[in-house]
Amino acid sequence: MDGILPLWKPKGYTSHDCVSKARGMLRTRKIGHTGTLDPDVEGVLPLCVGKATKIVPFLTDTEKVYEATVRLGSTTDTEDASGQTLETKAVSSSLSLAEVRGILRTFEGEIVQIPPMYSAVKVNGKKLYEYAREGVEVERPSRKVNVKSIELLSDDVTREADSATFSIRVVCSKGTYIRTLCVDIGKALGYPAHMASLIRTKTGDIEEDECYTMEEVQEAADAGEQESLLLPLARGLNHMVSWKVEENLVSWIHNGRVLEKPEDVNASEFVVKYKDEVLAIYQQHPEKPGLIKPVRVFQP
Repeated sequence: MDGILPLWKPKGYTSHDCVSKARGMLRTRKIGHTGTLDPDVEGVLPLCVGKATKIVPFLTDTEKVYEATVRLGSTTDTEDASGQTLETKAVSSSLSLAEVRGILRTFEGEIVQIPPMYSAVKVNGKKLYEYAREGVEVERPSRKVNVKSIELLSDDVTREADSATFSIRVVCSKGTYIRTLCVDIGKALGYPAHMASLIRTKTGDIEEDECYTMEEVQEAADAGEQESLLLPLARGLNHMVSWKVEENLVSWIHNGRVLEKPEDVNASEFVVKYKDEVLAIYQQHPEKPGLIKPVRVFQP
């Protein structure tokens, strides 16, 4: 089997759990996921199967869409609802949606984030969450991410005791920590905050309504129809520039030949297709101007 399984990750599973379970259901070992989701998060988690595992880094690098609930009034050590409370502050009854909208606009575009201690970012070869579990605080490297848009989904700020919540939709680049974004939005509003809930509704151009639950995958597997659930490999590369070639170049591309650069393709990396079949991913040759070389080749 070769293709992309558009899985809806349930709460309570790690991304690795989903891969392990899918290997059993699809009866194949060659499966990779396309972007870690925390256990408390549900949503779109495309799994690359067979030949499609070669495109994992390219699909991981796509835009993501999230829907999150921001809770003002308290912050936690994990920056989400599962952590221990670190700080509290009662939210003023005067806080308005107009004020929230104004702050959200300041987070659009390129922003700098410091990843949370409970994350898989590595410092000196060790994951931050490993330091956190040992009670060790280390300096975390900042990173630039791109927030294409933030949309307020709530019709009102919901009040509960000394806290307040509102929901947002975020379109962002790979590597954006929505937990940290929620905390930073709270800081900008003058309150400690954390992410109360999160759903990923889109990865690349794979959306929620295309996804299958674990139960649906198991039902299809039991009926011997699991292959019908897979999207073509090309769906994971729709965000990339493509170059369509004639039949005379197909065997050369399958053999990984270095080729002359096509005049109309200037992208650093691009997909090579014959008709609708993905043959390879090529890049501009780093040492030989005017030539292109393969990054991935997909054998027939």
